[in-house]
Amino acid sequence: MPPTDILRQSAEATARRPATLRIDRATSALLVVDIQTRLAPHVAAHSELIHRACALIDAAVRLGVPCVATEHCAGQIGPLVPDVAGRLDAERTFRKTRFCAADHPEFRALLSRTARTQIVIAGMEAHVCVMQTALGIVALGYDVFIVGDAVGSRNDRQADRELAIARMRAAGCAVAGTETVLFEWTGGGDDAAFRDVLSLVKALPPAQNRDR
Repeated sequence: MPPTDILRQSAEATARRPATLRIDRATSALLVVDIQTRLAPHVAAHSELIHRACALIDAAVRLGVPCVATEHCAGQIGPLVPDVAGRLDAERTFRKTRFCAADHPEFRALLSRTARTQIVIAGMEAHVCVMQTALGIVALGYDVFIVGDAVGSRNDRQADRELAIARMRAAGCAVAGTETVLFEWTGGGDDAAFRDVLSLVKALPPAQNRDR
């Protein structure tokens, strides 16, 4: 590849990095991707992933962060798992057929109605719907944050998961852990919601030893 092309690609990658380094609850929304009944049991450490996603939802509700969920081809993959569905308003659940939710104009409109510029993403599968949706949202101009310990793939697709997270990073997504997101949303120990969020943090499953 000619040096000029390498420099151009590097500049484009830099331009796609999130403009805001910290997650701000006043400007962010939570997106939970496809945590569905027939898919979830096949995803590595799915119980822990669901627990983290629910903690994110509970904190978002407590802190006034809008929550949106997607449900992919529910007739084949099943509805959202009850723990997730029971925490979300029905009108905030988008039923999709495209792997990339942003391919649907109606989803783009739903995201726009949140009036937020940062999108925090959890869900499954990391290397399919999470990645394609994240890349689509980045292309729309949002800052995207992937919750690394709350996105998963099937047990036999862990290499694909790692490659997908690397690709999302390269495209401009930031990656953070659940606890990090919860504390960034809270802002400090003087916040009125701090004790509620701290309870969620203390109940999180142990962190897995992986940095991708």
